Amino acid sequence: MPRTISTSLIEARNLRVYFYVKKGALGKRGIVKAVDGVDLVIEERGIVTLVGESGCGKTTLGKTVAGLLKPTSGEILFRGKSITRMNRKEYMEYRRSVQIVHQDPYASLNPTKTVFQTLSYPLMRWKLVRGRAEAEEKVKELLRLVGLTPPEEFMRKYPHQLSGGQRQRVVIARAISVNPSLVVADEPITMIDVSLRLGILDLLLKLREELGTAYLFITHDFGAARYFSAKGGGVIAVMYLGKIVEIGPAEEIIQHPLHPYTKALIDAVPVPDPEISRKKRMPPLRSLDIPSPLSPPPGCKFHTRCPDAMPVCAEKEPPLVEVRPGHYVACWLYAK
Repeated sequence: MPRTISTSLIEARNLRVYFYVKKGALGKRGIVKAVDGVDLVIEERGIVTLVGESGCGKTTLGKTVAGLLKPTSGEILFRGKSITRMNRKEYMEYRRSVQIVHQDPYASLNPTKTVFQTLSYPLMRWKLVRGRAEAEEKVKELLRLVGLTPPEEFMRKYPHQLSGGQRQRVVIARAISVNPSLVVADEPITMIDVSLRLGILDLLLKLREELGTAYLFITHDFGAARYFSAKGGGVIAVMYLGKIVEIGPAEEIIQHPLHPYTKALIDAVPVPDPEISRKKRMPPLRSLDIPSPLSPPPGCKFHTRCPDAMPVCAEKEPPLVEVRPGHYVACWLYAK
């Protein structure tokens, strides 16, 4: 992808994150290439949605962008400067500016802390308030912002006294409490009741309008990806076994998918109309099984499942090429 450092908030360059694990009964060390050479640009106030099956490396990429994991190689630039070359003050500003909303609201809140204690700590930590009275007013403002009203009813509650949707709103309030430039939203609606999911997505989009926040939105659900990205004028990036195989404007990806894997994911999206649903066929994949990340296939990692696989697919890894303006794909059907 072309680099636009002048307008980019976050840029990942040839990012790799590997994990060393025991392999087999003999305990030999194997390598899981969770993120394997990813280039990604997130613009100021932009939306990038990562889509892919479980285990493809989406969460690892998100945590690395948020500074929670160190890359094995490659680099992350924050407003044009590599985070490895930052002094302490610059690095702390980067860590404050990039916050994360975890998938599980039940596990991401300390059960021994009240909502007030949870939200006031980052305010005190970053010296955004002075004293308890100012902290209380700011916490009330945050709770109103995420739709937990009246705030006085929620401030003294513990996580076990809240519903799943309310907990996730507290997690979002904590993330935005320090005025971040980017929020990494890691499957923020997966653990939420279906009836509440749209409300959480609308809340995130509303906060973007009000606060100017950019998002790295991570999901396995193409329906959620389309709603969030297309409504916000964002980009969808499709990930498979540590690689981005297709990336482009949201509606362009949905309406004109190029990579066989993207087409399979879209074909697998449930349709509410029972008549259409009955006529739908399973995606024409050679195999439904995802290869082990400990021993991925050579060449294109998708070729063992791809209905359009050619001999070259098993030999060489396809480059990410621009097929339409802003629409990139890594597939030998399009690479020259």
